[in-house]
Amino acid sequence: MHIRPFVDADLPALVELTVQTFRPFFEGYVAPLFGEELFRLHHGHWQQDYRDELPTLHSPAAGRRIAVAEIGGTIAGLIVWNTGERSAHGRIHLLAVSAPYRRQQVGKRLCVHAIEEMKKNGVEVVEIGTGEDAFHASARALYEDIGFIKVPIAGYIKHV
Repeated sequence: MHIRPFVDADLPALVELTVQTFRPFFEGYVAPLFGEELFRLHHGHWQQDYRDELPTLHSPAAGRRIAVAEIGGTIAGLIVWNTGERSAHGRIHLLAVSAPYRRQQVGKRLCVHAIEEMKKNGVEVVEIGTGEDAFHASARALYEDIGFIKVPIAGYIKHV
């Protein structure tokens, strides 16, 4: 596996990878949980949201970076992180691994890569967030495996 910086030509593949990665979460978990109307109002354009957001996530001058994992010339995953919002703090914003490459240490290697890159830039504390649902169980296990401490946070939403 080779981890490299994002290049503009990666964007279509990364958008597709991200949409395919999170489709089961949005359509299989969030939609039934929220119900049709609240889902439509809050996440109804989730695929387009990724299409709009991903191009903005790589801006090294602003402390936002994307790294890409390749296996045999195929994009296997991506990680997005940012630094500079708070002194000595970094945040992993997004991690996605293509289905055929899951359970092969791709996510772990991407996380370790991002953390090492942040450390080079003076980061001492790294944050990452994920869901408490079954879809995110492997992400939680990964983050705990590489030393992150779980911080219980409650989130609530209501259609008014």
